Amino acid sequence: QLQVVESGGGLVQPGGSLRLSCAASGFTLDYYAIGWFRQAPGKEREGVSCSSTDRTIYYSDFVKGRFTISRDNAKNTVYLEMNSLKPEDTGVYYCAAVETGWGTCPPGPQSYDYWGRGTQVTVSS
Repeated sequence: QLQVVESGGGLVQPGGSLRLSCAASGFTLDYYAIGWFRQAPGKEREGVSCSSTDRTIYYSDFVKGRFTISRDNAKNTVYLEMNSLKPEDTGVYYCAAVETGWGTCPPGPQSYDYWGRGTQVTVSS
């Protein structure tokens, strides 16, 4: 059974940091792009970052310079290091996977096949 499971969310003060993990099981990350998405209450799900199999990395403009995505294929896990967090970063963070072979990140959440249940990130003082 192919699945991804997020962890690492929590409550943090503005300016703080969190590291999210996306652990994959039932498949190897070597051939899959992994995307991070988030959804705030009342808003649509939006892309945050993506790590592709051809080493391309994508960041949305609102997290560039603050978030870092990395993958450890040996551990079958992708990480999202989030620094300088802002209240507007609050939301449920999801990771998602899609098999691309050797390729770049596909656009949009509709392109991804396997989704986790999400982990809550709350940035508040």
